[in-house]
Amino acid sequence: MNGPRIRIPVLLVLVTMVSVPACASGEAEPTPMPAAAENTTVDLPQPRLEGDTSLEEALQKRRSVREYAGAPLTLEEVSQLLWAAQGITSESGGRTAPSAGALYPLEVYLAAGDVEGLPAGVYRYDPAPHQLVKIKDGDVRNELCGVSLDQEAVRNGAIDIVIAAVYERTEVKYGDRAARYVHMEAGHAGQNVCLQAAALGLGAVTIGAFSDDAVAQMLGLRDDEAPLYVIPVGRLP
Repeated sequence: MNGPRIRIPVLLVLVTMVSVPACASGEAEPTPMPAAAENTTVDLPQPRLEGDTSLEEALQKRRSVREYAGAPLTLEEVSQLLWAAQGITSESGGRTAPSAGALYPLEVYLAAGDVEGLPAGVYRYDPAPHQLVKIKDGDVRNELCGVSLDQEAVRNGAIDIVIAAVYERTEVKYGDRAARYVHMEAGHAGQNVCLQAAALGLGAVTIGAFSDDAVAQMLGLRDDEAPLYVIPVGRLP
């Protein structure tokens, strides 16, 4: 898998900055989940283009929220969050986050655990039809918490949004400079999710401390996809 990896010393520093309780499982290895039916898709509600919260208000409200109320999200809210990350916003295929050379190396995955009307499972977001493509059945939040250095927000959020990257898409044009551009783009998409969560009155936190290989295996990422972000989202307590 191409692109730079998070080094273990950095992860240890990140963990010591926040005291977090251990997950219920505490397992280092993910529990295998049954594969879903191939090509199972879920049509998402169309995203709103106008909301009740201004951009300025969303910026003011945005905070890293690690504790949640334990109530489910609606499918409309999930749709809005995924659209904010990588939704199509123009007839030419432009998206909500800028991309170097319009090459769009990011892939967005959803680990759904507590969403009204959506079975628990792992889904890949397909921006063009604004759909979810099911990757596997079952709630993986606890296992995902275990490979994210036992950060409880990953287990307790109603969902976890995972942003992954295919570095080769950008390397084709930008060579050695590609990793920098991909990481900038992931930051844009992650901030979009956080601001959209704030606008919806939800809590979210961006997490970069996790085992890359274990997350990729658990979520069923393709061989050329590298996970960059885990973003739990839930209702405010």
